[in-house]
Amino acid sequence: VADDEVRDINHQLEHRISRLEGVLRLEKTITESGGKIFATNGKKADFNATLQKCKEAGGSIAAPRNPGENDAIQYFVKTYNTYAYLGVKESLIPGKFQFLDGTELSYTNWHLNEPSGKGEE
Repeated sequence: VADDEVRDINHQLEHRISRLEGVLRLEKTITESGGKIFATNGKKADFNATLQKCKEAGGSIAAPRNPGENDAIQYFVKTYNTYAYLGVKESLIPGKFQFLDGTELSYTNWHLNEPSGKGEE
């Protein structure tokens, strides 16, 4: 395959992806921050079902690692007027949280008196 043909195919794919992202933004089902795409289907589900759907889509439950990613998650919270699950869990130390893979949180932006460990952080 010639370089020109590969470039042409890449350009076509980038154009199609851009159009699809535009449609999804209009539907308020995706947003992005720092090169990461955050998406929702807008449906309510329990944590385990949400975790499974994210894996099926090739992603993971959002876990904000900076203010921009936190804002991306808040976009869905405000758009759908509901809560959002985060990819964090309480550690063995009550009131201390970590990412699902067990690593320590590097960014937090909890509300006053949170996290309380009561499931509504």
